[in-house]
Amino acid sequence: MKIMLFRPLLIAAAAAAAATAVSAFSPSPIGSSIARQNQQQHQSTGRQSIIPLRLSDDNPAEWDEERRSNMFQALLRDLQIEGVPLLGCDANQVGTFNAALWTTISELGDQDEQQKACLIMEEIPISALLAFAEDFTVLKTQARLMDHLPELKRFSVSVLGKGVGPALLIETKERTEEEKATAAANRAIEGTYDQAKKTAALKSFIDRVVVNLEACPYTKSVDISAVGLENRGVTPGPVGYRFSPTTDACMTMSFFWNCICEMTGTPDESLSSIMLSLPGIGQESSPEAHARFAAVVEIVGRYLCLYRGDASFGLVHFHPAYDRSSIMPIDGPSYGQLPPMSWLRAMLKMGGHEVEAESFTDDELALSNYQRRAPHTSINILRMNQVNAAAGAKSIVDLDLGNGRIEKASGITLYSRNAIRMVKSGKEALQSALDADIAMQS
Repeated sequence: MKIMLFRPLLIAAAAAAAATAVSAFSPSPIGSSIARQNQQQHQSTGRQSIIPLRLSDDNPAEWDEERRSNMFQALLRDLQIEGVPLLGCDANQVGTFNAALWTTISELGDQDEQQKACLIMEEIPISALLAFAEDFTVLKTQARLMDHLPELKRFSVSVLGKGVGPALLIETKERTEEEKATAAANRAIEGTYDQAKKTAALKSFIDRVVVNLEACPYTKSVDISAVGLENRGVTPGPVGYRFSPTTDACMTMSFFWNCICEMTGTPDESLSSIMLSLPGIGQESSPEAHARFAAVVEIVGRYLCLYRGDASFGLVHFHPAYDRSSIMPIDGPSYGQLPPMSWLRAMLKMGGHEVEAESFTDDELALSNYQRRAPHTSINILRMNQVNAAAGAKSIVDLDLGNGRIEKASGITLYSRNAIRMVKSGKEALQSALDADIAMQS
């Protein structure tokens, strides 16, 4: 599912876009608060470094429009002489921008050879491009994530000419022999996934946990969600099941953002939510697989929040070995994840379940993880109007964690009830049912 269309771009037309601004497209403070870091220009055999030879150290944002336009046109011409593809894109919203960008990144990364392309987005403000390039640079310095996102190490992303025009320069390094072997092995794995079996197994999990155990009280079947919220202005609609066999983090981002575009362009009553199956991400149940899953879904949420997409969409993450105690931050909220295990006793107390809060063991509380243990990695993409309607007014409360620590928390009733239900079901029954779901995929 790829909705973005690219076209070769004429230099003159591109230069005219150098002063384009779209006020509706604003980076989140999350992105703009990240400290600027110096970016290294990657020089490759047979290619000249374009930007340092053409720009002084002053700020292009302070230039007049004519100077920026002339410089932008000169830089594009240099890239064209170098043989770098100039790709024009009609994206003008957060979703289409990210879908186009991550699709381009994933397609460049699919090649073993060194690649370079210039993505020109005439309808996207330069501030949004700068926010992405800045955050991507910061991401590559974060070893906690990059240890589990090795494919991103090949990439560098920068704004052409430090922001003289609306263009991103995307470059990849050539794969090493080891990386080539890994990529070939991953492609072979992707070819083994049976979409019908994967979807059937996921539906079995949803029917068992989400519907019958009422992990979500507003999902009454595997095919329809947001039931029972009509008096709060929400119309029930079908659940869309989407599937990607990819093992690649960049392609995962591309599929995710295309799902966001699909939901943005489809009425609630025609598409209530999406369950995106990603069996190639964090395969199996080893600690390494779980760490890979956690890293990939973290960057999914990271770039949704970067442009305030979390105001429109909510995420719920699933993995066959889901363990909230292994997801960072372990003792703090994480977007799309369960609340920390260390918060559950306080939640139970606030929800009026003092006996359970005192009597449940840590192992029993950890059974809450089973509400997120699906047969393979999946992401539920929800519309925030549904989430807000389900939560009700004043859903965010001050949770007393003891020793003077107060944290903002939501979903007290839901997470307390689910914790109790998981304990009543028992580990043996929960694991046996999960094993049966996983076996459906063979």
